[in-house]
Amino acid sequence: MTLTAYIDGIGLLGPGLNNWPGAQAILLGQQAYVPGKTVLPTPTLLPPAERRRSGAIVRLTLAIGLEAIAMAGRDATQLSSVFSASSGDGENCHAICEVLASDDRAISPTRFHNSTHNAAAGYWGIATGAMTSASVLSAFDASFGAGLLEAMSQVVVDQTGTVLLAYDTPYPEPLHGARPIPDAFGMALVLAPQASQHSLARISVELSDATAHKLEDKALESLRMAIPAARGLPLLRALALRTPEQVVLDYFDSCSLRLTLTPCIPQHMLP
Repeated sequence: MTLTAYIDGIGLLGPGLNNWPGAQAILLGQQAYVPGKTVLPTPTLLPPAERRRSGAIVRLTLAIGLEAIAMAGRDATQLSSVFSASSGDGENCHAICEVLASDDRAISPTRFHNSTHNAAAGYWGIATGAMTSASVLSAFDASFGAGLLEAMSQVVVDQTGTVLLAYDTPYPEPLHGARPIPDAFGMALVLAPQASQHSLARISVELSDATAHKLEDKALESLRMAIPAARGLPLLRALALRTPEQVVLDYFDSCSLRLTLTPCIPQHMLP
């Protein structure tokens, strides 16, 4: 089965990739990729109390989601959402493990509620006022592909706009040794069932047994392989090309995802 939708907006934040407009020249090889520590912005949309309690995942998802929605010219309260990560908030998990390994085993309520799998979705609702459906899933290294399929399925079945937020944050040591995610990375896509004046491309997704595409830039390819959420970088490069493209993304070991991308012509340019 092939799932088809339209991409109306993109959000991006990761090591050396501060936003979608700035990343396009890097993905196209027109500008050198210079890795740098991901800087997570303050979540100003959150009330002060929630802002103080928010962790790295909350700051990351708000940054990429709001960028994508602003680009799409959409209202967050009218969009369903899909949150997909290979694991939870690494720093928060580390802090809880430290407490449990100490003599004082009392976990703070803030640490506890930030440890739940849907914490980012909850803060998203508080910040944006969205009361639409929010799906939260994880599939380890296949999490980007699983999130994309879930979001595409919602668009096709429910005929509703959906924002996909795929993200990962690192664990401190000693957990980092077992799960060596080097830095925070996230990308968001606003998907719609019909084309609009904001649509960038038509995207079709199907299962495949083909080998996933690699990035020519060695540093970007290392980033793609190091962080599960970055498995979507070849999709972003294809969008930056603005030409018809077929891209194969990693999914599970037994299959991949074949994406067909067709750029949209803005309505004001149609005859």
